[in-house]
Amino acid sequence: MTGRLELAILASGSSGNAAIVRDAETGRSLLVDCGICASAFFGRCDEAGVDPSEIEAVLVTHGHSDHTSGLGVVLRGLAKRGCTPPLYAHSLTRSASKKITETDGLVEQFDIAHGKPFEVAGMTVTPFPTSHDSEGSTCFRFEVGDDAIGYMTDTGVVTPKAHEALTGVRILAIESNHDKAMLKEGPYPPFLKWRILGNEGHLSNAQCRKQVVSLLHPSLEHVVAMHVSENNNTFELPAEVLSEALAAHGHGACVHVALPDRPITVS
Repeated sequence: MTGRLELAILASGSSGNAAIVRDAETGRSLLVDCGICASAFFGRCDEAGVDPSEIEAVLVTHGHSDHTSGLGVVLRGLAKRGCTPPLYAHSLTRSASKKITETDGLVEQFDIAHGKPFEVAGMTVTPFPTSHDSEGSTCFRFEVGDDAIGYMTDTGVVTPKAHEALTGVRILAIESNHDKAMLKEGPYPPFLKWRILGNEGHLSNAQCRKQVVSLLHPSLEHVVAMHVSENNNTFELPAEVLSEALAAHGHGACVHVALPDRPITVS
């Protein structure tokens, strides 16, 4: 069954992140993060069949450059198309991010608070805290009617509030960053390995699997592995791990893997 909400992931990974949540009935859309250049953003919107002029707001999860580096150029590009979507982020993220500060005057900016839903583009958006080494780190639940998307990436652990926010969604986009053995045996320096493995780092394939199993319910239709490392993972491993977990529990949800260099759309 196809729901009302669509998720178009334009880029996912350490080289850049951007995704669009779209209401298929109205076309009204939200942009989540923009860590890619303007040419990649507009080109991948075209590939995904998304009209960027329908974007009504930009939501920023946190201030790391792979989530914010393209904000200024993309907002300027949207303005040339007559589109000036306001930007929403946690106050700590806004104050700490130079890339967000550089957009002052381009668009209106609004603070969001964890656990406090707000309405934008006809959707109810619930921000929730993630465990990452960036001030105000946040992810989101999107709802229209009885349809919902859970979107969580860049977190070292899944907090109880995050788990609650992801419960009962039809589309679950969740980080599956690394294979633990590959990371430990790989070329990264020790400090970076421990950062990734730590509580403020990134979820492994095994952590993702455990969380997905805990969130299974009859209406879950799609699971998307996000922010997959090109150095400490493969794009096949998360799909295998999650598919095996779903099969073991007799669940028929489809598994997808978000990519760094081309869009995928889930609806």
